[in-house]
Amino acid sequence: MHDISSAARNSAIRWFGAGLLCALLAEQTVLFAVPLMIFQLTGNVRYSGVAFALEWLPALIAYPFAGLLADRFGGRLLFRGANTARGLSLAVTLGICWYQPQWMIWALIGNGIVLSVLMAPVRMAVEKSVPLIAGPERLAHCQSLVQNMELLAMALGPALAAGLAMYADKRWLLGLAAVALFAAALFWRGLPTARSVSRPTSVFKDLALGWRLLLGNPPVLSLAGLNFSINLAFAAVLSANAFVISGVFSAADGVFGLMNAGAGALGLLNFILVPRLLARMSIYRLGALGFALLCLGLICMGVASGVLLYALSFLLAMAGCALFNVFNRTQRIKAIESAHLGKVMGPFYLVNLLSYPLGGLLTASVGHVYGVQVLILVLALVLTVPGTLLFILTTRRFRLALEGPSLAMEASQ
Repeated sequence: MHDISSAARNSAIRWFGAGLLCALLAEQTVLFAVPLMIFQLTGNVRYSGVAFALEWLPALIAYPFAGLLADRFGGRLLFRGANTARGLSLAVTLGICWYQPQWMIWALIGNGIVLSVLMAPVRMAVEKSVPLIAGPERLAHCQSLVQNMELLAMALGPALAAGLAMYADKRWLLGLAAVALFAAALFWRGLPTARSVSRPTSVFKDLALGWRLLLGNPPVLSLAGLNFSINLAFAAVLSANAFVISGVFSAADGVFGLMNAGAGALGLLNFILVPRLLARMSIYRLGALGFALLCLGLICMGVASGVLLYALSFLLAMAGCALFNVFNRTQRIKAIESAHLGKVMGPFYLVNLLSYPLGGLLTASVGHVYGVQVLILVLALVLTVPGTLLFILTTRRFRLALEGPSLAMEASQ
């Protein structure tokens, strides 16, 4: 029985990773194509910043509801339904961009809003599925797999998109992303899932319970604040990278693709290093190392005087983010009761992803007036000093919660 269970678990992890990689490849392809298409159509970074903010605002509202759906229906159904809907949205957008090109900017922004709303159930489905598929003994390694899939998608997505864009219209990238999303839904067809066995209650009561559990969970609440600070800096970076590469440094589109591909290639390095690092250091030290590297990388991006230093600094920041996220994703699941995981993670995502529309608006306003690199440097310095104190507080709270009585059980009573 043990061998069969182990084989079934390994098979489930492989299908889980394949579906997740396809979904993330689609996201990265869109993230590569849309900012470039908008910037080339308008020539103004302000449009990119506003589009970035508009894409993230609906997702913030959707996350708490998506968490409820994950608890109620399980991760598999939610993942498959959301990715199918995302594929259909991209197919419709491709048709509009192809046959009504004068509506292209608004079609791209509208599609971004739809994809943003549907990103919430996809993320909640992954959060709900990881502990079920991995089991407690492989939780850290499966969370590392999720991080690796994200980084590999960052490598393969822009690389494939940049290669295709050299020989075909960029609009076809939307169709490529749609096909990847349909494939992602197919790969998750046979995965194990867990639906809620409790009697359905009102949506308002479930939302209130999720917020109450989050606010009553000090380590997870501190982690949400830390993630907010990190994501604010990265939101400014991601919403302006296309402009900095093409506008500030006057580099070719291919450089933007190569920079993102290089960051994604870190997934291969992460896949090799993380198990070895976890064998040599605690999850807390791994998180501290990642936090230090991402702060250093962001500071270097702010002071970079050329495209090469800027790109290398971005790679350093992304490497640090990859290591930090293994700590981030592993510890928060341990401190939340599994039956209420979706209810808590919905508000958690809302708090830490609120930084994305704010980062886009900062790029469109402060970055437009004073320069994007100045904005990145200021955010990096704020993250480095007060953020370090918040990181220390967060790790202490997790040690107290996980080495003593279960905080998650206390919060649910």
